[in-house]
Amino acid sequence: MHARSALFDLYGDHLRSRGGQASVAALVRLMKPLEIAAPAVRTAVSRMVRQGWLRPVRLPQGAGYGLTPKCAKRLDEAALRIYRAGAPEWHGRWHVIVCGPVRDRPRRERIKADLTFLGYAALSETTWIGPRSSAELDNLLGGEGVRADRFDAALEGDPHELVARAWDLKTIGEAYESWLAEAATLVGALPREAPADRVFAARSRLVHGWRNFLFRDPGLPPELLPPGWPGDKARAYFEQEAARLLPAAAAFVDRELS
Repeated sequence: MHARSALFDLYGDHLRSRGGQASVAALVRLMKPLEIAAPAVRTAVSRMVRQGWLRPVRLPQGAGYGLTPKCAKRLDEAALRIYRAGAPEWHGRWHVIVCGPVRDRPRRERIKADLTFLGYAALSETTWIGPRSSAELDNLLGGEGVRADRFDAALEGDPHELVARAWDLKTIGEAYESWLAEAATLVGALPREAPADRVFAARSRLVHGWRNFLFRDPGLPPELLPPGWPGDKARAYFEQEAARLLPAAAAFVDRELS
């Protein structure tokens, strides 16, 4: 786990519900079970401040960092998708975005990554499609200064053919199967009475691996997925184990924040 990704997971999974801020010393302590050293934590925090995800705050425990509104919104959007059992009802329509051209390559890649995170797939360089609109879309496009036309559209044709063209479901399904095997090994290695820091580390890795699917799986409605979709079994395992490990992990976080 990279420090920056681990910090996003920490803020989203634990600190968001605890005021969204922590001292630098607490962040270093919380990253220690994940074998992330203090210099890496400080470097990642500085990078997240530059990118507008965190802001410096003064806490009773000393200097610290809190969520920006932009980061809080992103984490809330992610949490809905991470802990939601299945996709919301689909009405057979698609959300289509036609963006103006973006010539700057780093900016274009950033927009591509963000739209993928929100569940959209590219049909062309400027046209994106998703099974539903995202509440984060306005902030994304406005923050990048991108003009886009948007359509609530009905497809004339076979939606399964469109899905097959837009998303590589075979590869995503294989990734779910691989993740499930690795997750079972990770959780199974925990002793019955494992100390809280080990439970925190295992659960953090579990959540981190699952969160990666936000960048791969658009959350398509069940009627557009193949029979026996591996994501369903993987989600059931994640939700069961994440809930089971939460009390001990949360106790560790509370202890290190105090």
